[in-house]
Amino acid sequence: MNANTIINMVMRIIMRKVINKGINTGINQVGKVGRRVKPQAPPPAQPAAQGHVQPQSTGPTRAEVRAERRAKRAAAQQQNDA
Repeated sequence: MNANTIINMVMRIIMRKVINKGINTGINQVGKVGRRVKPQAPPPAQPAAQGHVQPQSTGPTRAEVRAERRAKRAAAQQQNDA
């Protein structure tokens, strides 16, 4: 091996390490972008509840939805049978 070959081998090793470190650092920085969480405002204060408070209705319950689906299926089945 001559000196030129040895120098090339050493330079390749050094460059490979430097480039890989730079790529890893860049990927880590990109990965941090999604983890940056904006500070959230504290939730509004809830008024003091006296006794049991009924939760607000947000829509039909599961049982109601299932009953509606059963009724629709039964109607469709009756139509198909007729």
